[in-house]
Amino acid sequence: MDEFKARILVVDDEPRYIRAVQANLEARGYEVLSAQNGQTAIELARRKEPDLILLDIRMPGLNGYEVCERIREFSSVPIIMLTALSDDVNKVRGLDTGADDYVTKPFSIAELIARVRAALRRAALSKQTEHDSVFRAGDLLIDFSLRRVFVGDQEVSLTPTEYRLLCELARQAGRVLMPDYLLKQVWGIEHAQDTRLVWQVIHRLRRKIECDPQNPRYVQTRAGMGYILQIPE
Repeated sequence: MDEFKARILVVDDEPRYIRAVQANLEARGYEVLSAQNGQTAIELARRKEPDLILLDIRMPGLNGYEVCERIREFSSVPIIMLTALSDDVNKVRGLDTGADDYVTKPFSIAELIARVRAALRRAALSKQTEHDSVFRAGDLLIDFSLRRVFVGDQEVSLTPTEYRLLCELARQAGRVLMPDYLLKQVWGIEHAQDTRLVWQVIHRLRRKIECDPQNPRYVQTRAGMGYILQIPE
């Protein structure tokens, strides 16, 4: 996918934000759709299949968290949250509902464009690296071609970020991967210093794929080094 021809859906209840973001995105060659409420955003996401969504959290009616959850029921499109809520609790909540990234208001256009480009590159790379093969480790199975994950006979529902992180660990199973490396590969260089992101997603991933998240069988920590996807003997 050519990132400069991507279709981006901007969702915000403040027209001034939409106008400013739309003007800057269109100036860089993107096609822009807009919605001022959650229900319209969900309908556009389903009908128009945008390549990326910029989603405000604080909106009347359906808020950004609810909209993100609804969209995740039918789409894995990259979602960047736009939020005036800068504390970690709200950022984690956004990631838990399936968002890929977040930008705190007020933001610079340069920062926003950088995040947009990074998200589109990650999405394109993820599609390019899909192939007709599977990864198995004990009861864990990843079907790369279908983008599905199973533990035993049960399918596990992962957010796009959780899936990308698991795939990166699986592709280098048996190797210890440092948080800085995982940040660059999964989130992009824009998050190079935010190692808490890795811990947060590892924590959520373990809750979904491990029988005992406190004593993980697959995604293990190597103190002072990083994380490893261990293949059980």
